[in-house]
Amino acid sequence: MTTTITLVRGDITRQSADAIVNAANSSLLGGGGVDGAIHRRGGPAILEACRKLRASHYGKGLRTGQAVATTAGELDARWVIHTVGPRFTHEEDRSELLASCYRESLRVADELGVRTVVFPAVSAGIYGWPMDDAARVAVETVQAATTSVEEVRFVLFDERAYEAFARHVR
Repeated sequence: MTTTITLVRGDITRQSADAIVNAANSSLLGGGGVDGAIHRRGGPAILEACRKLRASHYGKGLRTGQAVATTAGELDARWVIHTVGPRFTHEEDRSELLASCYRESLRVADELGVRTVVFPAVSAGIYGWPMDDAARVAVETVQAATTSVEEVRFVLFDERAYEAFARHVR
């Protein structure tokens, strides 16, 4: 089965889907950007679930490129899939870690039986990844993935991000 990729310009916290992917920090305890917005709109249930993860399997936090799911709290979704993107650096090619965020999120989605997944542009905010390259890695990874997810929706905050992703979706 082929996964449909759609692009939306808007606020990821206003989307309706089975799962919303959070560009989390490794602590899983909220932060800025998409992470902070998801925690604020989703309410305290997400933070409570993240604290339980930290108290059990993820005592040192979630490693870069990995993904884990929690409740979506008050978001219009069943799950939030948290993934930790890499920080961009000119000294080291970390694109495989960025691709792993998308692959691992889709793997978790498949384990949960999710049909629709909403992604932000992971690492393209405060982690400094150049938008065009972030879009290339995201789209190529999703297109190459073996998954039961029927729709991947990239929700992009501004026109620049939307245009970057549109250049890579075929």
